[in-house]
Amino acid sequence: MHAILLHSYGPAGNLRLETVPDPSPGPGQVRIAVRAAGLHFIETLLRRGVPVGPHPAPALPVILGGEVAGVVESAGAGVDPALVGRRVVTGGLASGGYASLVVADARSLTPLPDGLEHGAAVAMVTTGATALGLLELAPVTSADVVLAMAAAGGVGTLLVQHARQVGATVVGAAGGPAKAARVAGLGADLAIDYTEPGWADRVREAAGAVSLVFDGVGGRLGREAFELLGKGGRQVVFGQAAGEWFHPAEEELAAREVTAHDGIGHLLGRPGGMADLRARAVEAAAAGRLTPAVQSFPLAGAAAAHAALESRNTMGKVVLTP
Repeated sequence: MHAILLHSYGPAGNLRLETVPDPSPGPGQVRIAVRAAGLHFIETLLRRGVPVGPHPAPALPVILGGEVAGVVESAGAGVDPALVGRRVVTGGLASGGYASLVVADARSLTPLPDGLEHGAAVAMVTTGATALGLLELAPVTSADVVLAMAAAGGVGTLLVQHARQVGATVVGAAGGPAKAARVAGLGADLAIDYTEPGWADRVREAAGAVSLVFDGVGGRLGREAFELLGKGGRQVVFGQAAGEWFHPAEEELAAREVTAHDGIGHLLGRPGGMADLRARAVEAAAAGRLTPAVQSFPLAGAAAAHAALESRNTMGKVVLTP
């Protein structure tokens, strides 16, 4: 099979397309012919040998990738043979997703509804599940003024869509005029380029006090978003695209009379894990309630995909197609 291997930590160029032996499914496993593989920002850090939260730096050599969609090609002992030929998606891989074939635990599979494309399924199985988990932690109502940071990204586009559907006032902030235009196309009441000086003042003037911030950026921008919150506001922190987390201090929260929520902690600590969120996210896409934004690269272009993601030159969920 073809796979993207990493033999040494470092820049995106260290990701190389190679031919390696086909994997064989063991007991309780299936082998999937991959049609789409998801790529996450944290994988750009793991590629450099940087541990991220519960994810240690991977042992080398490694094939990165934790989520794939495709067709079950064969099944190991103890697996229902009726799964063979089924279209499925999984977000439960420890690694191995950047490949044309992958072995996965049969229990981790979510069936793909008819009509749902493989790329969209990969976008929803983790990114979509993350968005639903954040909305579970901080429900949006029609009374909210919502600020979604990184609103042109995979999670951000889904948060903007949901907030619009429930009738909230939605401010979508993203980096650069093209991304801001994309956010406007999603129906945000206000689309902001947060690379422009004074972006927060524009939000304040147009929308007033923000009641809910979804922060997947962190750093200085996370701080500026936090300062837009009015009394009783909520900040949900779930990412560090800027390279560092922003977590407000407890005394500042008390003084401002606002609250902060750890989105990743909520997702990792949910009773029963993520399985129900994955299934709900896939079903929401199939039903047309949420439409993920997908940017595809060929499997051989994995290095280019990593470089584009690191330089913030992507919009939506980044997907590799073998």
